[in-house]
Amino acid sequence: MKIYTRGGDQGETGLVGGGRIKKTAPQIAAVGSLDELNAQLGVIRSFDVRADLDQMLQGIQSRLFDVGAIVAEGPVGESNIELSEQDSVALESLIDMLEQDLAPLKKFILPGGNPVAAQTHLARTVCRRAERDVFIGAPTTNPKLPMVFKYLNRLSDFLFVLARTFNSLHDTTESTWH
Repeated sequence: MKIYTRGGDQGETGLVGGGRIKKTAPQIAAVGSLDELNAQLGVIRSFDVRADLDQMLQGIQSRLFDVGAIVAEGPVGESNIELSEQDSVALESLIDMLEQDLAPLKKFILPGGNPVAAQTHLARTVCRRAERDVFIGAPTTNPKLPMVFKYLNRLSDFLFVLARTFNSLHDTTESTWH
């Protein structure tokens, strides 16, 4: 498969299931934000991340490709790619598992700490932006979107807890607001 197709040279790109759309369309901006989030997760994985956490992140990266494909569909969801309630429940289970080893939150914490934690906080903010971009740009008639919204919301929660986990694993004290 060639990396270039020349199909986008005139400022348009293809949708999953057919059809073309301007690259400046909000739907394509949402796909771009999801791609950026996926790349941020790749940066996190490039750190010396514990094997089980790396495996979690790799699975999420694969799922984000599915999310991007759903967002890139036309208005009726033309592909066979699906998200299910189980995808969000799986993230909730990961959150619960990681939180068991963390001190309870009593104050707001400032993003930062250990470099991998700081990078994870950055990924969390990219996830939040991607979530907003999907709300703005994806066709509201796509029946798969409610699961996408739920998954992205849960993913940003997971990334927050993961950032705290990285600080804990590296014995880095979290800075609190006020």
